Amino acid sequence: MEKQEMITQLDVQGQAILILMRGLTEEALRWKPNTSSWSMLEVLNHLVDEEIYDFRAHLEHILHTPNQPWPEIDPQGWVTQKQYNQRLLDESLANFGSERKASITWLKTLSEPNWESSVEFSWGNLSAGDMLASWVAHDLLHLRQLIELRYQLRDNFSQPFSVTYAGKW
Repeated sequence: MEKQEMITQLDVQGQAILILMRGLTEEALRWKPNTSSWSMLEVLNHLVDEEIYDFRAHLEHILHTPNQPWPEIDPQGWVTQKQYNQRLLDESLANFGSERKASITWLKTLSEPNWESSVEFSWGNLSAGDMLASWVAHDLLHLRQLIELRYQLRDNFSQPFSVTYAGKW
């Protein structure tokens, strides 16, 4: 695994996330296709907390303190507990941008990290390399989610007109 390539992907994907949040009304940012779905604003704020409390913190834990207790998180619960959908877009964008920058800066400081370093769970081992690869993949899952939400928004907000001519999602 090439650390620099992974850092580049996190940088590029972070920029893509920020771009996908542009040009939306307040209503569109907070809109949900159904009650069990997340809004675009909720996705963005989830990514902020994942940046701080999950991937960066857990990767640092695996690399430097693997014998200490695993820092617990609650990404699903935080969406409502931390009221992600009531937050301001500009503040959320700034938070994501600054936290992603902090992550990239931190990753660049790692000198010859042991990607094989791991922690053990009941379901198996999780290595530092697994964590970094999962971080990049997590971005991609949420980029797909943001694109799907934008498509659903376009379909919903175009009524009474149809987006059928564009093709099936």
